[in-house]
Amino acid sequence: MLDDLRLYCKLVRMSIASQMQYRASFAMTTAGLALITVIEFFAVWVLFDRFGSLRGWSLPEVALFYGTIHASFAIGEALGRGFDIFHRLVLRGGFDRLLLRPRSTALQVLGSDLQLLRIGRLAQALVILVWALNTLQLEWTVARAFALLSAIAGGVTLFLGILILQATFSFWSVQGLEFMNAFTHGGVQMAQYPISIYERWFRNFFIYVIPLGCVNYFPIVMVTGREDPLGSALITQLLSPIAGIIFLRVSLAIWEFGTRRYQSTGS
Repeated sequence: MLDDLRLYCKLVRMSIASQMQYRASFAMTTAGLALITVIEFFAVWVLFDRFGSLRGWSLPEVALFYGTIHASFAIGEALGRGFDIFHRLVLRGGFDRLLLRPRSTALQVLGSDLQLLRIGRLAQALVILVWALNTLQLEWTVARAFALLSAIAGGVTLFLGILILQATFSFWSVQGLEFMNAFTHGGVQMAQYPISIYERWFRNFFIYVIPLGCVNYFPIVMVTGREDPLGSALITQLLSPIAGIIFLRVSLAIWEFGTRRYQSTGS
C-alpha cells in the first residue's frame, strides 16, 4: 500500500513538472477555463434575475448545488485525466507497456496525468460555494459540515468512476466514446440544479443508476436545512454520498474485467 502511494506521488510529481515547463501558457489556459465557468454561472444568475426562483429554490440555494458539483468535477477531472484520454494509449499499443510492470494498471493510469489546469474551475466553484454559504447564513453543526464535505468527496469518487468506465469501454471500442460526456459534463450541468425539479424517470436514473443525486442533491438539502420535496429522511441525506464510493468500486471491478480481456491493437 505504501509502495503504491509512493509510486503515485512520484508519477504526480513528474506530471506536474511537465505541465510547468511553459508557465505562461499554463497560467493563461487556467484563467481561460475559469472564465468559461464564470460565464456558466452568469447564465444561472440571469435565470434567477428573470424569474426570481426555481420551483421554490432561491439563487443562493442553487449556487450551493452549483459550487459543490463543480468543485467535485474539477477535482475528479484533474485526478482522472489519465482515464479520460486512455483510448489514445490503447490505440497506440501503449497499454501493453503498463501490463508488463508489476503494479496496478489503474494506479499507473491514474498517476499518468494530474491536470493542474482544473485549478481555475475549482477556484471559481469554491468562490461560488463560499458566497452561497455566506448568503444563506446557516447555523453550522457537525452534521452539516460532514454533509458538505462528503458531498464533494462523493462527487469526486463518482466522477472518477465514470471516467474509469469510459476508459474501460476503450478495451473493446479502441476509440473514446463521446456519449460518456453526457454523464460527466452533462451530469454537472444537470446536478447544478436541485434534482427535484426534473421528471421522475429522469431523477430516478440519476439517483439509482448514475447516483449524482445521491452525492450532491441529498446532502446539500441537509446543509440548507429545508424540507426535501422528495421526502428523503435525514439519515438518507447524511449517508447518500457513500453511493459515490460504491460506484467507484464497481467501476474498478469492471476495469479489472476489461483488463483481463484486453487484446493489443498491435500498433
